[in-house]
Amino acid sequence: MPQLDREEYIEQAYFWETFVTRMREGIPAQDIITQIQDEILSTTKLPMALDFLAGEIRHSGRLSDGMARMSHYFTPFQSFLMTKAEDETTRFDLLIALQILKAEAAFRASDKLSPQGLFIFQFECIARNRLGYDYGMQAIAADPSFDSTWRDWILWLRKQLGATEFCEFLYLRSDFAVDEKRRALGDPEWQPPHSMLFGVREGRIAKANRGKDPLYMFAALERQLGYPEIPRPTKKNEEMVFHPLVEQRFTLLEKRLAIMEQELKGGIDLTEFYKKPEDHSSQS
Repeated sequence: MPQLDREEYIEQAYFWETFVTRMREGIPAQDIITQIQDEILSTTKLPMALDFLAGEIRHSGRLSDGMARMSHYFTPFQSFLMTKAEDETTRFDLLIALQILKAEAAFRASDKLSPQGLFIFQFECIARNRLGYDYGMQAIAADPSFDSTWRDWILWLRKQLGATEFCEFLYLRSDFAVDEKRRALGDPEWQPPHSMLFGVREGRIAKANRGKDPLYMFAALERQLGYPEIPRPTKKNEEMVFHPLVEQRFTLLEKRLAIMEQELKGGIDLTEFYKKPEDHSSQS
């Protein structure tokens, strides 16, 4: 698929963000798409894509099917995310998937877009949400933002994951590893057998995180290099679900049920409520 213009990703980011907001308001997906069509910039191709998606939802009830059919507009990684979110056998939340799609589109539309940042973003999405490396890495490799060198490395990496930690793979394809090799050999002209994909700073961060959870490396890349953060599920509200008076009545009902259970078992033990006699021996 060809690269899309920047304005397409700006409108995509707006679409996914609005989709999340209106889903939380309880609006059906088909109605959301119909509403947003008039809001999207008409000079982009997104309104036509949304028209197709609306028809696909009416037919199959799934966004992912329509996105996969529009491979000339939506990337394989976008379709992969939505497929996982709509799969009832996974725990991948649809709202999180939509937020990831929004964040990715916003990153593609920004001045900070780079193949390094995009790859780390997509890889962390797969790792953090446990979406599976097999099909996930294939979807990343098929992204038009990556050239043939990147695609070959991503597909090679897909087969190597698990044998060596990810930080090591990133370090070995960085300019930082080349600099260290040249210093070790004492040969400033030494050239690696393959092209480097990451810079000095990425390589330094990767080396510093050897033996650690890869999520620490992702967090460091986000802090140090401004890589986009991955949307994550918010903690559930642990406050009382009911009004305090209703909670109080529930407590009273639980106590009454406990007393009834004791009666059925042979009577209520009142000894625990007896007042213990005071010991006057110590006072005399």
